[in-house]
Amino acid sequence: MTVRLRAHHLLCMLTFVGKGYSPAFVENYRQVARRLSAGETIEVVEGPDDICAPLLDGDPHCREESVAARDRQAAVAVAALTGTAVEAGTLIVPDEALLERLRAAFGSGELRAACGGCEWSELCSRVAAHGFPGILVGKAPLAGGSR
Repeated sequence: MTVRLRAHHLLCMLTFVGKGYSPAFVENYRQVARRLSAGETIEVVEGPDDICAPLLDGDPHCREESVAARDRQAAVAVAALTGTAVEAGTLIVPDEALLERLRAAFGSGELRAACGGCEWSELCSRVAAHGFPGILVGKAPLAGGSR
């Protein structure tokens, strides 16, 4: 199986610590986090994805242009870092080496352009500034960057 993620969720997954829009959203995200931590392949998609699923009733922000713009910015940044195109249909294996590389770039600010205007940006900044404690996707790096 694959986890379907929109491009900006490649960044969000780096700092997910169990906070979210609603209890249903958080529980769904925890399930997605378990799948990602188990190494399930990510398929990049356009628009709402497996994380968005509990928010899709009514007129969710998931379908707004500002969120699509965030996806485009994240795709460019992740592609520049990894040297691999990040577009609909791209498959990504979220192994520890990749997650560590993404977290290092996120922590340095290199991958933060897509986070502008996001209501969760302050939380993500705190998580990154403190070494990613309590993250639910992969493992937090130990102090000094070693395992």
